[in-house]
This record gives sequence, structure tokens and C-alpha cells, in this order.
Amino acid sequence: MRLPVVFGFLVGCALIFAPVNEGCGPGRGYGKRRPPKKLTPLNYKQFSPNVAEKTLGASGRHEGKITRISERFKELTPNYNPDIIFKDEENTGADRLMTQRCKDKLNSLAISVRNMWPGLKLRVTEGWDEDGHHFEDSLHYEGRAVDITTSDRDRNKYGMLARLAVEAGFDWVYYESKAHVHCSVKSDHSVAAKTGGCFPASALVTVEDGSMKNMESLQPGERILASSDSDGSGPLIYSEVIAFLDRDLTIQKQFYTIETDSGAKLTLTAAHLLFVSQGNCSGPVVREDLQSIFASDVLPGQCVVSTQGAGQQGHLSRVTTIQIQVDKGVFAPLTRHGTVVVNGIVSSCYAAVNQHWLAHWAFGPLRVLYSWGGPVGHQAVGIHWYSSLLHWVGTHVLDPTHFHPWSMMDNDR
Repeated sequence: MRLPVVFGFLVGCALIFAPVNEGCGPGRGYGKRRPPKKLTPLNYKQFSPNVAEKTLGASGRHEGKITRISERFKELTPNYNPDIIFKDEENTGADRLMTQRCKDKLNSLAISVRNMWPGLKLRVTEGWDEDGHHFEDSLHYEGRAVDITTSDRDRNKYGMLARLAVEAGFDWVYYESKAHVHCSVKSDHSVAAKTGGCFPASALVTVEDGSMKNMESLQPGERILASSDSDGSGPLIYSEVIAFLDRDLTIQKQFYTIETDSGAKLTLTAAHLLFVSQGNCSGPVVREDLQSIFASDVLPGQCVVSTQGAGQQGHLSRVTTIQIQVDKGVFAPLTRHGTVVVNGIVSSCYAAVNQHWLAHWAFGPLRVLYSWGGPVGHQAVGIHWYSSLLHWVGTHVLDPTHFHPWSMMDNDR
């Protein structure tokens, strides 16, 4: 009798908050469904976003040519979507080869074209280039760029086609020529490095017997050191791990490493939440002074809650340096209290959404389900089903102002 009630509560909660999850926490959006967007065609020679193609705000830097004999050739995948016409001038199938991200965006655009102009198809005039027809650093050489038209080659449609490409999620769109629209995407490596995940496999937590254990060895049901208050200010306790919101030993991601004057060093992803305060780091931890912010927004001089040398209560420690590095594995343990001490620093269990209390509230049904003995799902690898549910609902109700910019990207695992 209880499980249907809990599931209804769960779905209701998800519908209220509608966050998009990026591995270890709610993601974008909550509130009312916004009205359909009025689409404005791009003007000739206009590009979106309004930055250079190979910058971080667009498709990012080039990573070198891919040839059929190079190791990276396996990064390309053929696109046989029947709703897309491939010009394939070379008759080699090269235009069908592209990265997975490019393929996903192109397939999404093909649906938009079909809906906008019934009876027409998306047409690709240029895809992966293996013959040297572009500039040296062109993303066509990496299968990250396509030149497109509509199947009827009506140039009056190309401005709207460019807008549809923006809406489909291409990272850079350029109404480049009277004959085509140019679209490109970030590399799969860079997107995977910037989204999802929480802590690397080597991150350390303290288990109930006082010993240290790395993330990859941690199991649901174990009790680990955390803050008793969900805002990170409370006395230290051991809180039960009820699930992993994300768990993958093999993937590599980009992490921020935050070092403090107490010697603590915490490594976590950009969109992960951390409790910080401003000003005097020598005083006690005051609840009103703490706020949850993204790891990428933490600055030297701010204070975090450290447990090194502490008894039952954490103390403030000043951030001295911040570095960016690539590390292996992503692990996002969810405790009953929504907090966790990692490498001697009190952290939130959540990410992507900019307020810890909101994330903790949204995951309340999962904690209730666990306390009633329900199947919360201890997945061996990947993103937790509850997070996936929030992701699915969140795609229909958007409010990007509450979310980390990188969490607005798709989770390209």
C-alpha cells in the first residue's frame, strides 16, 4: 500500500520542482511551463552564440585532424537517419561520419525541420572532411561540424534553419553562406569533462569506525561523516549512504581542487555545491553566514567548513588556492542528511541547482522511500533512476536562472 503513495509523492515533487539532473543533483528549472518560444531567423552572416567558434563559450578549441588510420577514428559514428539527406560528393560516406554529440544534435534538428516544413528533409552538404578542403583548424576534420540546407534548397528558409539548429542544441551556428548554414559542437571529451559527476574515485570519506575509505570502495548502507544540519553548520555525525546519484569508475572529468590553510584539499566538479562564508575564518561556524555556491564560484579568501583537527563541530578554514585538473571516476553519494565530509571539508551531496535546500527538498521522497524499505536502486554504474526521472520532467519545465551554466548542456556520458 505504501509504495504507490510514495511514488505518487515522488512524481508530484518532481513535477513541482522539475529539475534537470546532471549526475549528482537536480538540474535546471522549476515552476510554470513557459509558453512556446517565438523563433526568429538568424540574419545572413549572423552566428550564435555571438563569440568565435573555437572559444569555450561556443564549440571550443580544435583537437587535431582525424584520419581513417588514426586512433581517434573510432570516435566517429555513421549517421543513417532516413530523415536526413547526405550529399556525399566523394561517394565515400564521409559526410555521414561524425561525433556522437554532432549526431544527436543533427537528428534533433531533422525532426524540427520535418515539423517546420512538412514533406521536407534536412540536407547535409558537408560533414567530416578527410580530403583537406577546409582551413587547417576546421572542426570538419574532427566530425564536429556540418554544413546544412533544406532538401528543397530554398535559400529563403536558411535563416530559420539556422535558428532551428540553435534550438536543437548545436554549440555554434553560423549563417555562413547563401548556399548553406554551418553548425558545430563541442568535443565529446570536453562536454563529458564539464557535466555530471561529483567527486573523483580517489576522494576520501570517513566511515563510522574512524578509518578513511575512498569513493570507489564506498557502498550504500555504510555510515560516513557528515554535518547534522543540511546547511553544513551542524555538529558532525555519521550519516547513512542511501544511494549513489552517479557512479562510474572509468570516466574522466574535469575537477576543481580547492586547498585551504588547514591543509585540506577537496576535489569536486564545477557544478557541485560547497558551503562557504565570507570574511573572518577564525571564528566559529555560524549558520547565517554560510551559503551554498558552485565549486566554480569559490574564490581564494573565502571560508569553508573543515573537519581537520576538529572534534564534534567543524571549523572555518580559508581557501588559499584553486586549481583545475582532470581525474578519473565520478561518485556522488547521497546521505540521509544531504551532506558529506570529503577530504576533511563539509560538502553538499548535490550539484547543478544553486540552492542546497531546494535540492535537499526535491530528494525528500527518495529518503522517505528508503526509510520505508522501498527499492531506491543501488545501481552498479551510471545515474540513479530518481535523478533520471527529475531530468525527464525537467526538460519540460525550464528556468535556467537557478542553475550552473555547464549544467544547461546535455549529459553526454
